[in-house]
Amino acid sequence: MDFFKQFAVPHPSFLIYASMVGIGLTMVAIVIGITYFKKWGYLWREWLTTVDHKRIGIMYLLSALLMLFRGGVDAIMMRAQLALPDNTLLDSEHYNEVFTTHGVVMILFMAMPFIMFFFNFLVPLQIGARDVAFPRLNAISFWLFFMGMGLFNLSFIIGGSPDAGWTSYFPLAGNEFSTSVGTNYYMIAIQIAGLGTLMTGINFMTTILKMRAPGMSLMKMPMFTWSAFIANVIIVFAFPVLTVALAMGTMDRLFGTNFFTTANGGMDMMWANLFWVWGHPEVYILILPAFGLYSEIISTFARRNLYGYKSMVASMVIISLLSFFVWAHHFFTMGQGPVSNSIFSITTMAIAVPTGVKMFNWLFTLWKGKIVFTTPMLYSILFIPLFTLGGVTGVMLAMSAADYQYHNTMFLVAHFHNVIIPGVVYAMLAGLTYYWPKLFGFMLNEKIGKWTVWLLSIGFVLAFIPMYITGLDGQARRMYTYSESTGFGPLNMVAFFGAGLMAVGFVLLVYNIYYSTRYASRDISNDPWDARSLEWATHTPVPEYNFAITPKVNSTQAFWDSKKNGHELFPGKLEKIHMPNNSGLPFIMGCFFFVFGFAMVFSMWPIVIISLIGLLACLAYRSFEKDHGRYISVEEIEETETKLRGAKK
Repeated sequence: MDFFKQFAVPHPSFLIYASMVGIGLTMVAIVIGITYFKKWGYLWREWLTTVDHKRIGIMYLLSALLMLFRGGVDAIMMRAQLALPDNTLLDSEHYNEVFTTHGVVMILFMAMPFIMFFFNFLVPLQIGARDVAFPRLNAISFWLFFMGMGLFNLSFIIGGSPDAGWTSYFPLAGNEFSTSVGTNYYMIAIQIAGLGTLMTGINFMTTILKMRAPGMSLMKMPMFTWSAFIANVIIVFAFPVLTVALAMGTMDRLFGTNFFTTANGGMDMMWANLFWVWGHPEVYILILPAFGLYSEIISTFARRNLYGYKSMVASMVIISLLSFFVWAHHFFTMGQGPVSNSIFSITTMAIAVPTGVKMFNWLFTLWKGKIVFTTPMLYSILFIPLFTLGGVTGVMLAMSAADYQYHNTMFLVAHFHNVIIPGVVYAMLAGLTYYWPKLFGFMLNEKIGKWTVWLLSIGFVLAFIPMYITGLDGQARRMYTYSESTGFGPLNMVAFFGAGLMAVGFVLLVYNIYYSTRYASRDISNDPWDARSLEWATHTPVPEYNFAITPKVNSTQAFWDSKKNGHELFPGKLEKIHMPNNSGLPFIMGCFFFVFGFAMVFSMWPIVIISLIGLLACLAYRSFEKDHGRYISVEEIEETETKLRGAKK
């Protein structure tokens, strides 16, 4: 029985128990619903075994939206706890768990899958490809991410959530101070999900380099594809560092090694360095694809080619290089010395320059443009001033001497959210609204969409601007309460109200999806926005093979040229198309990884060995499997094309 005591939640409360009941009932309802409607076979054939990049993208999207809700609930709980002085809604242990899971969920299990959704759905379409370079690897990447996400969230109900902060600094994350298995979940779940992300990086680098349509040189790629390529290069260089750091942390916790301990030759600052060598490039893994989305949207709705294409590409390349030379600004106050602090202060300020170049590119694209104020465009325009404010406060934080005032205060929290929410979340919502008709064949309601944008933006300003002020006045981050005498109460109440407005905005987004699903017209064209790049040149819904005839490209705005200048986009004739077969192996391997991770968390070594044998058996089976895919005949293509042309004019 002593062994199974590890399964108990170490700091239970009514909120946790109520959530457990809710999660349990939801899962039972899902199983009953799938069984009642006899959808298990459909689920296995069409989704669990799919290698279609578009379906994999949609599964990433569903995961991201689910985690947006999960992380948003954590955020509301934190703001509610801090809304009043000496509040007792959450105790200190529960608060630590909430802010730890909020950070991990939002960065790694919400923002990352949102980015992966756009990589998967858009990149092959934008470059005129029929699939990604390695379809099975793509499926394995998703299932590793999904199982890592599931394992991390399982900690909430079995064993307890991690509580050492989303950065999980040692020695706080060591066994001495984090005695539950929560940090084991952190170390192992993120490793599993990170392996999937690393595979995605390799896959999409190869796809973009090797599978572009004829005529599409690197300097004729759409801007989102450029941003995806550079982000995946960063992934390939940064994620191995995180994987190694997490492996070392796991060994410290499970096997008694001393990589990050403060005794026996360990070095706790080594964790901080390794974490941020990955962690700061991670910010640009998120923000660069967001910049790419803004570029596509602003160009479309300004009715102009993107201003300064080459400078946009150059600025992204410079950002990607500099992103690996700024990590130490996260610990200016930890005794590095003036020389080191000065070097990293200069590199941190330097990275603002190429980011500023992009701002002028977008502004000059808007200048003299025939701007159409759609919901995606509204997100994109509001992003510019809000993100600029976050960038300016980042330059303030780059001054190492001044950072002694800002560090570990709510000022830093405000800055980070001021960059990530307009820079990433707005881009994801803008991109989702923009590509929704291509995904599902109908448009989201514009009126509800614009209400959502304004509620989110007003709520955002009210939620985070007060944190700059309380931070400068000395309110420390990571503290679960404060006394009335500090005077922080009124501004924290304003921040709570702002967070509530943002929550209403996200509820409105969900309502928009429900309302549009029921009432929106399905009689839309393949190109409802009058867009410019190749993804809008194919049918809605997109057929399995993407393009019946491989497109031929002669500019950065290939589809626009075909519409306005008469360029023949699809020369040639129909030929049979080779496509990969579905496979259940990636899903099965993901399940083995989940079991392996759970067994590692609780040191259940026999199950660890069994799951490893299962993984090796899957690899051996794949090594001997003879699966050369299949061909779609010309007759099948003609039938599909005729049907789709009849449905969408």
